[in-house]
Amino acid sequence: MNNQDIYNSETELLQAMRERFYAAVIADILDDYGYRNQVMSHTIRPLKPETVVAGRAKTVLCSDVYEIPASPYQKEIEAVDRLTANQVLVCTTNGSVRYSFWGELLSTAAVARSATGAVIDGFTRDTRAIIEMDFPVFATGRLPTDSKGRGEVVDYDVPIDCGGVIVNVGDIVFGDDDGVVVIPQEVEQQVIQSAFRKVSQENQIRQELLEGASVRSVFDKYGIL
Repeated sequence: MNNQDIYNSETELLQAMRERFYAAVIADILDDYGYRNQVMSHTIRPLKPETVVAGRAKTVLCSDVYEIPASPYQKEIEAVDRLTANQVLVCTTNGSVRYSFWGELLSTAAVARSATGAVIDGFTRDTRAIIEMDFPVFATGRLPTDSKGRGEVVDYDVPIDCGGVIVNVGDIVFGDDDGVVVIPQEVEQQVIQSAFRKVSQENQIRQELLEGASVRSVFDKYGIL
């Protein structure tokens, strides 16, 4: 039996990850498996300190535009309306600093669909309202400017580069105060099982260090630092 088997649903597993995991331990495990480029740029930060997000990626691809389309927000609306339980909306604006992609109303719609958060390689707005609703949002910055006539969703549910990491639909996205890390689906079981083990080991190491053990002795014993 592995750690994932003790949870009755993916919802329970993701909740356990939010409660027990942290981005650094997942990044370390991914390194061990040879996935050394799974941590998004340090510029993608949580709106609210101590925010933790975990869920499966629903990807959104944006591009700058320079006129108001005949049907603004069309694919953006489609993407948000198709969010499902346990998904994290992951969006790249390709580094645009011209507009905010995310805000309070989209957060509200995501909550109603039981999505678990949003990770935006770009800007967000309505910060106070989003924080008050306690919806996990990670972004590169904040800006009040609307996207209409400045940026459009050109596709969704496609591979994207978000914060320097290639994200595919269904990858597990985990974020906390240290940043956002992406677990590819092809190694998710191994990574999650190894992360549970490492968290348990680090708890033991922490206790031994508090009791006066040397860093060298615990490293020689566990191979973890």
